[in-house]
Amino acid sequence: MSVSAQASAGIAGGGGAAAAATAEPARRRARRLSLLLLAATGVFILLTFDQHGLSNDEEVQHVYGRLLVDFYASGLSDLHAFQYKNLYLYGGLFDLIAALIERSGVVDAAGPDVWNMRHLLSAAFGLAGLAGTWLLARRLAGEWAALAALVVLLVTGAWSGAMFTHTKDIPFATAMVWSLYCIVRVAASLPRPSRGDVVGLGIALGCAFGLRIGAVFAVFYLGVTLLAAAVLREGEGPAARAAAFGRSVVALLPAALIAFALMALFWPWAMMSPGNLWKAMTTFSHFSFLLHTILAGKVMANGDAPGYYLLAYLLVRLPEIFLLGLALAALGGLRALPSLAGPAARRAALPWLPVVLAALFPIGYTLAASPPLYNGIRHFTFLLPPLAVLAGAGLFAAWRRAARWPRGRMAALAGCMLLAAGSVIGLARLHPYEYVAYNGFVGGLRGTAERWEQDYWADSLRDAAEQLNAFVAREGHPERRYTVAVCAESLQAAVWLDPRLTVTKDWRIADFFLSPTHMDCHTALKGEIIGKVEREGVTLAVVRDRRMLAGEERRPR
Repeated sequence: MSVSAQASAGIAGGGGAAAAATAEPARRRARRLSLLLLAATGVFILLTFDQHGLSNDEEVQHVYGRLLVDFYASGLSDLHAFQYKNLYLYGGLFDLIAALIERSGVVDAAGPDVWNMRHLLSAAFGLAGLAGTWLLARRLAGEWAALAALVVLLVTGAWSGAMFTHTKDIPFATAMVWSLYCIVRVAASLPRPSRGDVVGLGIALGCAFGLRIGAVFAVFYLGVTLLAAAVLREGEGPAARAAAFGRSVVALLPAALIAFALMALFWPWAMMSPGNLWKAMTTFSHFSFLLHTILAGKVMANGDAPGYYLLAYLLVRLPEIFLLGLALAALGGLRALPSLAGPAARRAALPWLPVVLAALFPIGYTLAASPPLYNGIRHFTFLLPPLAVLAGAGLFAAWRRAARWPRGRMAALAGCMLLAAGSVIGLARLHPYEYVAYNGFVGGLRGTAERWEQDYWADSLRDAAEQLNAFVAREGHPERRYTVAVCAESLQAAVWLDPRLTVTKDWRIADFFLSPTHMDCHTALKGEIIGKVEREGVTLAVVRDRRMLAGEERRPR
């Protein structure tokens, strides 16, 4: 019996065949609702993917993809990709795909189309991540828990908003959740996993390594799961358990070969020297440069971020319904601990092991190691799917336990629906900047001013640039040319600006100034504010007219 079937049987409880027959239509309804949500998300992506600005890293990432295409087109002789900034430390799966689409001529490389294409591609990865989260929760805890997991992840702006512009973080998180799903499937049939599961695991791990060295987390989860599966073999001595572990490792060797092949394809630098993987791993564990972040009102260098930085941001970024589900999952887990004394119960719980590790181990790592961190939870977006699985399972388990109080649990269900609806309304008000959403414990986006990270990707610069275009058009001097200073990467504004407006690196001479308000960037230059990008009463970006300034007033602060 599969894990999902076991979960479904458990949900049916002791009512026998009649209860199971009653439960089956309910499970079908949950499945239909989940598929409907996924389909609706796909429609939302198609309707809105072209409404987003560029992220800070997007230009260099796309250049890296182009250079990887050149590497392969040259017969592996053009090595510029591995000398370009520090991008060689990353896998290029996403950027290579995007560059190939651009090179095919499907989109215009000179205009905004190429960036809209990247956002559509990234959102497609995000949709695949939602599907992987649903399948993982469905296998472990049944249809209704899977629906709950899907809902809590969808109402999380750090996923549903970030999936358009976080073109490294979302694809990596998607590859990681599919790796988890394959690990769970493999765990159920060790030491003789099916060929399909082995191939799937190899593809998922290869794609994860083809994006970031952080895929070693998934290898760790797999290793612990294999070891636990061997130890939990009942009635066998140490030698037999060691032999079972060895058989499991041998059975998964094809997955390792597939993963290495894909990693070599998407991240060729990693295979050019035996020490490159280690170099990438150690570089990122101590990766620090001059960049500031903010935590609960305290501005600090990213290298000085305390170990609780990630945990603190999770507590303020995750929606209330998400946090409730995690709290219920924690309570349920503590309640289940005594039952794990028996070997049969431990074996039944084995498929949950990699998911619990995936949700908790990275948090424990940051608490212990205090690595350089910034941009809130961005670098740990891959935590969101396993956390959503636990939250969905926690919500549904609480619903089952409350069966003896029908009125109370209907009231609780209504409360959960209100929490989810409140999150959806909040995201709608932020559109298209859903990724800056915060929960009510800090007062939503309004409570983030000078306390938490806001529009760190400067997504709002697109709207600011379009406001400046409209302002210049209203003045009615089509022959005039102006210069614009941008407190971000030049391309983030240049893509959207009218041809009469040229981005300049010399801020003193700039006629106009575009800036996000993140980390007070908008105060770097003086000028009359002629435009604002606002959400929930919070200014995300400003447009300044500097043409009337002279002398020292033009000097950047």
